[in-house]
Amino acid sequence: MNICRYLDVALTPEIERSIDTIFFESSNTKSFETERSRVAFRDRWLGRYLRDDPQFAYLAMTPAGGVIGYLVGAVDDPAIASRFADIGFFADLSVRTKQFPAHLHVNVAPDFRNRGIGKQLVDCFAADAKAHGAPGVHVVTSAGAKNISFYNQNGFAEVARTGAGGELVFLGRAL
Repeated sequence: MNICRYLDVALTPEIERSIDTIFFESSNTKSFETERSRVAFRDRWLGRYLRDDPQFAYLAMTPAGGVIGYLVGAVDDPAIASRFADIGFFADLSVRTKQFPAHLHVNVAPDFRNRGIGKQLVDCFAADAKAHGAPGVHVVTSAGAKNISFYNQNGFAEVARTGAGGELVFLGRAL
């Protein structure tokens, strides 16, 4: 298994399909009313990062060149970056995003989980985010989500909750 930068990979339709497959397999949202809503969902949580921040996108690949995981992220504060204005919870968490401005989305194909691949992806991003001056990195997930333990094992701790009844958890990691 090899971690490489998205920008350093010769993208093929197969690689792009693999990223999308992992994205939708890992998503809590499984059905969409229309193809347009599916495309918008993908762009919101994956596409904008590949388009706007490809330098902070990483792929976990097999020796044969198959994609088995990815991480996309950004280092600018999403509470003040206008391109994230469509995600309302960032405004609610603006005090916390100042401390932990970098943020990420990481997913690994189900057959390759629990092998340290996600940790390697997170560590690559954290090192680059730190080198770009970010004091911390965060993720936002659902309260009670299985991935909270993964983030805790990788140095993230709960910093805040937001949403009706605190259904979203903001986890931060100092860099």
